[in-house]
Amino acid sequence: MGTEYGADQIQILEGLEAVRKRPGMYIGSTSARGLHHLVYEIVDNSVDEALAGFCSEIDVQINEDNSITVLDNGRGIPVDIQKKAGLPAVEVVFTVLHAGGKFGGGGYKVSGGLHGVGASVVNALSEWLEVDIYKDGKIYHQRYERGKVAEPLSVTGSCSEEIHGTRVTFLPDKEIFEETVYDYETLRIRLQETAFLTKALKIILRDDREEKKEKTFHYEGGIKEFVTYLNKGKAPLYDQVIYCEGTRDKVYVEVSMQHNDSYTENIYTFVNNINTPEGGTHLTGFRNALTKTFNDYARKNKLLKESEPSLSGEDIREGLTAIISVKIEEPQFEGQTKQKLGNSEARLAVDSIVSEQMTYFLEQNPAVAKAMCEKSILAQRARAAARKARDLTRRKTALEGMALPGKLADCSNKDPEKCEIYIVEGDSAGGSAKTARSRDTQAILPLRGKILNVEKARLDKIYGNAEIKAMITAFGTGIHEDFDITKLRYNKIIIMTDADVDGAHISTLLLTFLYRFMPELIKQGHVYLAQPPLYKVEKNKKVWYAYSDSELNSILMEIGRDNNNKIQRYKGLGEMDAEQLWETTMDPERRILLRVNMDDDVASELDLTFTTLMGDQVEPRREFIEANAKYVQNLDI
Repeated sequence: MGTEYGADQIQILEGLEAVRKRPGMYIGSTSARGLHHLVYEIVDNSVDEALAGFCSEIDVQINEDNSITVLDNGRGIPVDIQKKAGLPAVEVVFTVLHAGGKFGGGGYKVSGGLHGVGASVVNALSEWLEVDIYKDGKIYHQRYERGKVAEPLSVTGSCSEEIHGTRVTFLPDKEIFEETVYDYETLRIRLQETAFLTKALKIILRDDREEKKEKTFHYEGGIKEFVTYLNKGKAPLYDQVIYCEGTRDKVYVEVSMQHNDSYTENIYTFVNNINTPEGGTHLTGFRNALTKTFNDYARKNKLLKESEPSLSGEDIREGLTAIISVKIEEPQFEGQTKQKLGNSEARLAVDSIVSEQMTYFLEQNPAVAKAMCEKSILAQRARAAARKARDLTRRKTALEGMALPGKLADCSNKDPEKCEIYIVEGDSAGGSAKTARSRDTQAILPLRGKILNVEKARLDKIYGNAEIKAMITAFGTGIHEDFDITKLRYNKIIIMTDADVDGAHISTLLLTFLYRFMPELIKQGHVYLAQPPLYKVEKNKKVWYAYSDSELNSILMEIGRDNNNKIQRYKGLGEMDAEQLWETTMDPERRILLRVNMDDDVASELDLTFTTLMGDQVEPRREFIEANAKYVQNLDI
């Protein structure tokens, strides 16, 4: 039947072989995300030097051959012999898993990175890696290839005794990674965030490839400047950025916050500069402190009458942008991905420091306290109205008689895994789509006109909007605190709009709604953009469809450019008959779908993009469009 399972089947992977065999276990994936993770690991080691007070500048360079160089002016990795291993300490750091100065040996009080596996994992997954160490007037050099020592550690030169630091250059291994081309913008976002979180640290990012770029990130104000940056597309409710700082039980706490005129809260939490997208004890401590402190102040100063109910945390946090950053010696993360902090001392530290310093701030700034209170009371009233509207939109079971929206042409299959829903703009395109679809697995929901811009609307308005209500009911998951992904009725939610400016705007409005109220649908890969063709080419009764200008040119080069070609430019879905719509845009065998992805690593930047595009501030939107116009193709104005 099967192969006998005995001792001979047990494999022992030597050294870094385990990393090369199962890279996903160490860096998450071998996709673009894992590729960029290599850079973060080396940079995090340099940041740990900065947190320990020994490094003020980090230089990150994308070289012409797509290798990466990270140079810092820290102490330099030790080069003396590590007694237990009998090897130079630098060699141990780059070739032995779980070896480093982050395990209580006194090298670092706090650290991010992969807790000692970072440098060796990067080495294992690189075609080659070279390290240069500037220390005590000497330059030390060593080279590795696919994790193995290629050249022993040697002194290759001398330098001034004042020069110190580490330079690491590595080339990601094409045998491991699906792609090995670094994206400047992805690195820019992460490095800028790191600079915000490490007050006074200067990080320089250079790109030496074709389009040479260079950017310096240096923020003396640290996370206070981070909040200002995130609020630049919004109108702040008051001028000051509130800042709390202190240490309790060996936990160093920094919190900065400022309310704006929007209706969504944006709170980002970090532990030792590591993003914790699922929050944890530090977030709980902050929320407790803010809710209690503000209600106590509002009651004491008669901003809330005795007869009025206390403000909820959600009311107070409406329109709040906040950064919570804690440094802790031994962070305990729930789950392997470091998504959530578990240390109870972090909750107590954040709670006490924010409570104490917020109380003082509110007493000293009564005008700010009043503005916050007025916004919170309006939020409380809107939330009460929204609760009533929400009860009507909750998807009831068939027994409770809540029907699906009348305009929805549902599919007959009841297995959500096999079902998909097309969100289509306009009745004419909706009509074509209903005729074209596969009735068993494809549902069609036509929307009339442009949906509400949720970036500029409170909950009660959102629940009262007919088009949004239709989507909430059709999807079945509920929104906000009611959201339950297990009730999702369709595995794919496909946005299908015209390939023009209006269609792009409608897509953005829909994505803004999903991002703000059902982000898990995007995170878990359920949201797609349909790609209708831009051109139909006919010649000698044969038909080709082109989805971009470059594809059109390829087709014309293949079939020849002459007067016999009839080229049709599609302005909208309504111009296609049902058969054309099916074969180009809806047939699972032939269609092109773009999955909408959402990366926790760039969550703050993503929020800023939506705010810039969909918010009230005109100037940031103009700047964004000017900066990004060169990346847009096939835009008809």
